[in-house]
Amino acid sequence: MTHVLAVSTVTDDGAFWQALKKAYAQLPKGAKWKLAVASKDGGKAVNVLTHDSVHSVREFFEAHAGAHATTEYFEADAANAVGLPR
Repeated sequence: MTHVLAVSTVTDDGAFWQALKKAYAQLPKGAKWKLAVASKDGGKAVNVLTHDSVHSVREFFEAHAGAHATTEYFEADAANAVGLPR
């Protein structure tokens, strides 16, 4: 499993989180959502998901929330992370 960071600049806070709630209920088989957190002003969000690749997380995330944010995707350095949920 690959830990993927999805770092978003949110353009519509309400619609973004509503879309992610729907997405959470439709996670692909084998995927897990480890963390979802927003900045206090709602303009930034960080989500950590595990799945088979960054590409698969990107496709899933964009299909649900892509219209409400610009998101960058990175593979996490899980071996050197502190507090990363397993």
